Amino acid sequence: MSRIGKKAVVVPAGVTATITGQTVAVKGAKGELKVVLPETVTIKRGDDGIKVDPINKTKLARSAWGMSRTMVANLMKGVTEGYSKTLEITGVGYRAAVQGKVLQLNLGYSHDVNYPIPEGIEIKTPKPTEIVISGIDKQRVGQVAAEIRDVRGPEPYKGKGVKYAGEYIFRKEGKKK
Repeated sequence: MSRIGKKAVVVPAGVTATITGQTVAVKGAKGELKVVLPETVTIKRGDDGIKVDPINKTKLARSAWGMSRTMVANLMKGVTEGYSKTLEITGVGYRAAVQGKVLQLNLGYSHDVNYPIPEGIEIKTPKPTEIVISGIDKQRVGQVAAEIRDVRGPEPYKGKGVKYAGEYIFRKEGKKK
């Protein structure tokens, strides 16, 4: 039994939610998002908010239940507050800068890496060693952050590279003589 799925998703003031079949569309102050939920769940609009229930008691329906409710809750948070991820760059001479619609990364390669900023995503560099990625879609913000981190992930010996803020890098000891 899903404990998350049992809770209704509250629709905040200033947000309009529309349910059409298996599609939930949400419009708020920051923009609009929609998600298509699996056929194994039912979506209803009630007095307390949007309620997601499994269509039957099969394992497939129960496994999609909590995930579907969380996806609807992510839409609500996205159109009201938005999502943000922070990346930190560690290494001598490693830096990042936003130039127009391109994030320019200098990460120790023989060339600069130019990452085109996708539509709906905003990237800022408050410091040359810090990248802040923000947007209304949680999945896209996380995907962009993962792609930027993949350009040069942190290595375990000196910790050089791009890492998430607050991420712990397991450090290894170097060679012994």
